[in-house]
Amino acid sequence: MRFVTGWAALLLTVGLTPAADGYQLGPNSQYKDGVPKGTITKYSLNDSTIFPGTTRDYWVYIPAQYDGKSAAALMVFQDGNGYQNPTGGFRVPVVCDNLIHQKKMPVTIGVFVNPGVFPSQGKGKPRSNRSFEYDTLSDQYAKFLEVDLLPRVEKTAAVKLSRDPAQRAIGGISSGGICAFTVAWERPDLFGKVLSHVGSFTNIRGGDAYPGIIRKTEKKPIRVFLQDGANDLDNLHGHWPLANQQMAAALKFMGYDYQFAFGDGGHNGRHGGAILPESLIWLWRK
Repeated sequence: MRFVTGWAALLLTVGLTPAADGYQLGPNSQYKDGVPKGTITKYSLNDSTIFPGTTRDYWVYIPAQYDGKSAAALMVFQDGNGYQNPTGGFRVPVVCDNLIHQKKMPVTIGVFVNPGVFPSQGKGKPRSNRSFEYDTLSDQYAKFLEVDLLPRVEKTAAVKLSRDPAQRAIGGISSGGICAFTVAWERPDLFGKVLSHVGSFTNIRGGDAYPGIIRKTEKKPIRVFLQDGANDLDNLHGHWPLANQQMAAALKFMGYDYQFAFGDGGHNGRHGGAILPESLIWLWRK
């Protein structure tokens, strides 16, 4: 089952080699001569009021075209360290440099945030708060962004962020993918665009209920891009490829502005990274 036409049908071929899961990064994921480079700065947040006791790192990408005066578009990524790495599998800053230069996406501030951890006590190991933050179906993580993180970003990075949800996107991989959807679903007034890579729409903390919830809820003003692969996970929490197909079917049934890129990949970022430029162009189109 593939709910892919037009754009998504094209996306399936981008970077695909004959080997299963053999996706390769394309030219818009590489540095190019003559393209202005944005800056990436690392920060820490240790005083969350929504997830008290946690500490986390976050990075802010500021494109070269940002003038510091007008409000810029915003895109937030969960599991931020992997997404912000300019030599990693996604290379979001490099892709943004190229697409902003080509005027295929707006001047966009990127915020890359890691999940919270509880510092070790004595000889114990730090405890991750990732699943609680990402897999829980509630507005708590949206509140974290609204109350704790984004005001801090504006202050520490000296940027102005658009309040228009159509100028705000959020993305993530695996549990970060369902987290991105939950944020926009719960708070479409904060975020109007979603990018999910191999999203965990399974029963880790009840996420398998989303297709039914979508079908029985009045349509919300959000745009959604889903990516998954036929060789994604199948375990005690559920079947990831089927879960993403059910999500796509529900979004289609309700008439959402969505795309579903379904390839042959596993539970990783290779396919999502290969099609990231095309995904962002589709997500940010007017």
